[in-house]
Amino acid sequence: MSSNSEIADFELVCIIVNFGLGSKVMQTAKKLGISGGTVLLGKGTIKNRLLEFLALTNVKKEIVLMVSNKNTATKALEELNKKFKFAKPSHGIAFTIPVSQVLGARSCQSDEIKEGRGAETIMYHAITIIVEKGNAEDVIEAATEAGSKGGTIINARGSGIHETSKVFSMDIEPEKEIVMILSEKNSTDAIVASIRKKLKIDEPGNGIIFIQDVNNTYGLYE
Repeated sequence: MSSNSEIADFELVCIIVNFGLGSKVMQTAKKLGISGGTVLLGKGTIKNRLLEFLALTNVKKEIVLMVSNKNTATKALEELNKKFKFAKPSHGIAFTIPVSQVLGARSCQSDEIKEGRGAETIMYHAITIIVEKGNAEDVIEAATEAGSKGGTIINARGSGIHETSKVFSMDIEPEKEIVMILSEKNSTDAIVASIRKKLKIDEPGNGIIFIQDVNNTYGLYE
């Protein structure tokens, strides 16, 4: 049995880029030592008066999710930032989230749960909100009212045991929307409180919110 000090640190690397760039990000990441990942389709929300006037506030996005050991993730993210220039407006957002255990990925296999790291200073949070389809825009609106700069919306599907409907006598699970919002740590409470109030999250079936610490970040609030 290994001690915690001998267990490798792992990171979930999340990169949000414009539609069409996900595969390029993945290919570059593989060359930098990350074995693979998953690309999700979503849409970003941009608060800009001109874009709102032109009805162009929703932009297709691709979300690249990859898991790697911490050292590889950190170095790869630095190189990806250089190549894709996340710090430039509308070029993308990249961040990492600590992972306690990895199963099913041979290059990142861990048999024990990694305890919290403690010493690292957390400056940002990743807020994930899961709601019924059609409510994501309300989430973004509530978050913006509390100081958020926007978020990314991903289509999904729920599997609650009491949340199925019948179509041609078949059980159909309801569609969901996942909203990902990156927040400065001192703004998180206000953003979450605003979403809880507007969406009535505490009532059964109205949604779920969870918050994660974020380590490395690129492209935030530029």
